[in-house]
Amino acid sequence: MPTRDAFTVLADPTRRQILDLLRERDLMVSELVGALRTAQPNVSKHLKMLGEAELVEARVDGPRRHYALAPEPLRELDLWLEPYRRTWASRLDALEAHLDEMTDEQDSRGE
Repeated sequence: MPTRDAFTVLADPTRRQILDLLRERDLMVSELVGALRTAQPNVSKHLKMLGEAELVEARVDGPRRHYALAPEPLRELDLWLEPYRRTWASRLDALEAHLDEMTDEQDSRGE
């Protein structure tokens, strides 16, 4: 069970950026430091919080740690967001229909 809430952890833009970088491939801390252009202790702090929320996994290879996304917690977040996504989609569909009607009315008036 995660010791940190995933939503709280993901509220930070740097941690979201780390997840975006890990989407491509596993990375070492030094690679994340270079990509984020920030100090190693800061990156390590963010990785610790991501790990406590079980959003990343670390693989130890001698003195190096390779970090990877942990897909299951992200899948759980996606499932939780699904009903909201459907609501947004239906509202966007209604907006699109309204805008189409406005365009049709303007075309019929010659505007």
